[in-house]
Amino acid sequence: MPEPLLRTTERGLYCSAADVYIDPWLPVDRAVITHAHGDHARWGSRHYLASREGGRVLRTRLGSEANIELVDFGEVRTINGVRISLVPAGHILGSAQVRLEYNGDIWVVSGDYKTEPDPTCSPFEAVRCHTFITESTFGLPIYRWCAQEETFADMRAWWRENKERGQASLVYAYALGKAQRILAGVLDADIGPVYTHGAVERLTIDYRDSGIALHPTTPVASHPKKFDYAGSLIVAPPSAAGSTWLRRFGDVSTAFASGWMQVRGARRRRSLDRGFVLSDHVDWPALVSTIEATGAEQVWVTHGYREQVVRYLSERGIAAQSIASQWEGEDDQGEAVANEEAMA
Repeated sequence: MPEPLLRTTERGLYCSAADVYIDPWLPVDRAVITHAHGDHARWGSRHYLASREGGRVLRTRLGSEANIELVDFGEVRTINGVRISLVPAGHILGSAQVRLEYNGDIWVVSGDYKTEPDPTCSPFEAVRCHTFITESTFGLPIYRWCAQEETFADMRAWWRENKERGQASLVYAYALGKAQRILAGVLDADIGPVYTHGAVERLTIDYRDSGIALHPTTPVASHPKKFDYAGSLIVAPPSAAGSTWLRRFGDVSTAFASGWMQVRGARRRRSLDRGFVLSDHVDWPALVSTIEATGAEQVWVTHGYREQVVRYLSERGIAAQSIASQWEGEDDQGEAVANEEAMA
């Protein structure tokens, strides 16, 4: 029986035929990176291959000294007979699926992905393959997203109501990806000014420099501490919650934008006024339909509710197995930590 094209190692997914790792957990000679979040793009490797679309945010993530080779989506790199290309994953700016083809065998590593349209990144493309490696962050039937237009309309209404009460509106969102998606979602809103935490602003600049249209923002740090923020929208990472940084905003209503807000009690545990269900991952129906669209005969499941998804697929005759990730048991705190570490 031939050796599988990919296998798991102590450093992550490894393709021995090409001698490359995909999103390695530890430094390696050659790494293919799906996207710039900290649980996928780690420091220290000698050479990185990634999408051109996400080049700026990945450079911010890895630093000026990193040796990064950027390729367009669909562009092929052949290494020792293995054809490697990147396909849009729709997760955040530059996020990619990795397609590997060797001796007629096609594998696709999804990284993180979502199928819902998003103006801040290239849309997801399903890829036919023999083996598909999928995330399962929200791999339970309870996770079903409403249309994002409804979420943004709800967010604007909340912002407007707070303005009428003389309050500032502060929404927590992961600094890379989610924050910029919110800024795109309120792009034409004429309610009040928008201010950003420094971690958000740094990456927002990368998005703008990449050609993404976002609502105008001003960093909070550019104003004195007694500045009046009433009527404004403030976008900050979850790590800012409970910090002294919040004192400057006076009377403020707080919210969190995340898929975890689908779960009853998640907002209450964080002592938030509002929770907006907005995820950069697939929900349950999209996860199932994506796997079907690949036509894969074998599915490896990682990063989330692995065993539940494997059981579901196995019951339907698909050869499925669970593979470990360094980032296990992710919850509403875990995703925040992983994504904020990306820009620490």
